[in-house]
Order: sequence, then C-alpha cells, then structure tokens
Amino acid sequence: MYTLAFLDRVNLGVAKQALQSQVGISGAAFALGAGLFFVTYAVFELPSNLILHRVGPRVWMARIMITWGLVSAATIFVTGDTSFYGLRLLLGAAEAGFFPGAILFMTYWFPSAERGRVIGLFYLGYPLALLFGNPASGALLDLDGWLGLAGWQWMFLIDGLLASVVGIGVLFWMPDSPDSVHWLEPDEKRALNAAIAAEGEEKRAVGRHSLLDAFRDVRLLHFIAIYFALQIGSYGVTFYLPTQVSELVGRKIGFIVGLVSALPWACGIAVTLFWPAMAVRLGRRRLFGVISLLGISIGIAVSAQAPPVIAIIALCVAASGIISAQPVFWTFPADHFGGVAAAAAFAIINSLGNLGGFVAPNLREWADHHFAVHGAGLYALCASGLIAAVLLLLLPEPRAATLQGN
Repeated sequence: MYTLAFLDRVNLGVAKQALQSQVGISGAAFALGAGLFFVTYAVFELPSNLILHRVGPRVWMARIMITWGLVSAATIFVTGDTSFYGLRLLLGAAEAGFFPGAILFMTYWFPSAERGRVIGLFYLGYPLALLFGNPASGALLDLDGWLGLAGWQWMFLIDGLLASVVGIGVLFWMPDSPDSVHWLEPDEKRALNAAIAAEGEEKRAVGRHSLLDAFRDVRLLHFIAIYFALQIGSYGVTFYLPTQVSELVGRKIGFIVGLVSALPWACGIAVTLFWPAMAVRLGRRRLFGVISLLGISIGIAVSAQAPPVIAIIALCVAASGIISAQPVFWTFPADHFGGVAAAAAFAIINSLGNLGGFVAPNLREWADHHFAVHGAGLYALCASGLIAAVLLLLLPEPRAATLQGN
C-alpha cells in the first residue's frame, strides 16, 4: 500500500518534462501544483485518522486507497494549470490519513521494542516505489501515442487504477487488530494485547493518551518541526531526482534515466534493512537519526556541483539518509503518545510536517531563479537536513521509564 502511495508521487517527477512540453505547465506551475497536494493533505489528515481510530483500519484504509487511485488516474484529463491544481488538491484530500493511519495501525500490533524494526520494514515501501517506479514509469512514458494517449497519461492511468484495485483487496485481507485474526492462538492474543495495553497505561498515567493530551503537549510542536525539516529535504530530492539524473547523464527522461534514478533508492533499501532496528537495539536512536539527517544534507550539497558519477553516489547517500531517518524518527512519537492522543498526534505531525513537501519544490524553484549560482536550489534544500539534525539533538528523552532506545 505504501509503495503504491509513493508511486503516485514518483510519477509526478517522472512526468515533469512531458507535462511542461505537451500540456504547457511551466516550472513555477509544476512546483505550485506539486505542493498543493500537501495543503488538502494537511487539512484532512486529522479527521481522517480519528475516523480510522473509530471505525478500524481495514474499512478506512480501503476507502483511502480506492479514492486516491481514482483521482490519480483522473490526472490523464489535465489540460493546463487550473485542472492540474484542482486534481492535486483532490488527491491530497483523498490520500490524507493513510500514512499516520499506518503508523497508528502498528501501535495496535507491536510493542515499543519492536517498532523500530517494523516501521523500518514498512518504510521500505518508499524506496521500493522509487526503485521500481522510476524505470517502470519511464517505460510507460515510452508508450507515448499508443491508443491515442500520451505516455504520461498511460502512467497515471495504470498506476492509479492499480491503487484502487489493491484498495478493494484491503477490504478482504487486512486485519484490524490481533483479535481479528485466526493465525494467533488465544494465549498469544492475550499476551500481545497485555504488552500493548501496559504501554498504553503508562502513557495514560503521564497524560499522553487523550485527544486533549495531544494538543497541550509541547513535545508535539518539537516533533512537527523535525518532521517538517526532514520532509523539505525528502521531497526536494524525490520530486526532482529524475530531472537531475537526466541532466547528469545527458538523456531525456525514459527507461534509462529511470534505471539510474533507481540506484539511490536501492541504496536506501539496503541501509534501512538494518539501520532503524540497530538504532533501537543499541539504544542510540538519536545518534543514528542525526547521522541519517546529516547524510541528506551532505549528499544533496555534493550532488550540486560534482561530476556525474560522484553526484549519483552523493544522491545515493542523500536517499539513504532520507529513507533511514524517517523510521527512526517515528519511534519517538510512537513511544510518547498512546490511544486517541496517538491517532491525533500522528496525523498532526504527518500533516503539518508534510507541508515541507509544499515548501521543497517552491524553495528550490525560488533559489534557482534568485541566485546566480549553479545548484542554488539544492544548496537551499540541504540546509533542511542540518536543521532537522539539530532539532533531533535537542529532543528530550522519553519520560516513561520503560521506553527504550534513546
């Protein structure tokens, strides 16, 4: 599900050149449209996650996937700036709630000591979308003109309908909680529920469990600030990586550029397979998170001026930092909040933090046009990783005695 969610975002970067040359969308309009997704995404994130907490993940996750797939497929009808903006706003509203809902879903199933490993595995959906999505989307672009549709139209149509089909499958196969599955014995269900309930009681005892608890906890603002800075770097790379690789290798975006663009995300997968779990196991989440965040900044900065081979290696470092930093980060709010407070906090952190996805393309576009320095936009983006690293260093340790991995 997460792979398909991010595939829709990958597609936008892959389609950038075609949308500009065939539809007439300017670079500034593309940046604005890319960012508008996050506006409605932020507005609808909290109510969506509260609904999920009430009705259960299965039904609500299916609704999210089916509607976002249909809206994404409707991108084939874009004819200019206005229709592009409108569909991006609709897509943000449709997809709102998926990611924080997934993090909340994991708190129903996994106690604190397991979450670093599990969230790290979940995050593999991100680089898998970029690893396979870039070459696959590039290949779909090569269908240009088949049955009267442009290549970018085939790309949005196929990927969008695929998300809707998987959403229908969710209704049949996704379990809401340990109590709803047959492959756990009754004593196993009781043991797992007891471990998770014990953590919930600790959070309730220190005032981190109700909806009001989430809103009055100043730690929430700290989490938002870290995630916001992290997402500026993340989307600054994601939205423009195919274009940057196209310039580095001197080829138009297509299958070959898609393959090269997949390399950084392959590195991200390799690192994320062990990095978040090791951070929790060694009790050094903060240190591992800071290293990942610094990798984002260093990788982006080096890629701005380096020769093609070195620049692609630098992008591998940046992508590895992007993918590995996020599951490490999410272990902090997952350990801090419980119950309805967790549903609200995860939605607020993700929605406001993801506004960094609105800032990133517009910041890069602004810097490139206002500074007479090659790669000015990339230098502007690399500052985000440094800011996130400093903020993570300033994050207080969890108050509950049993919370692990600081």
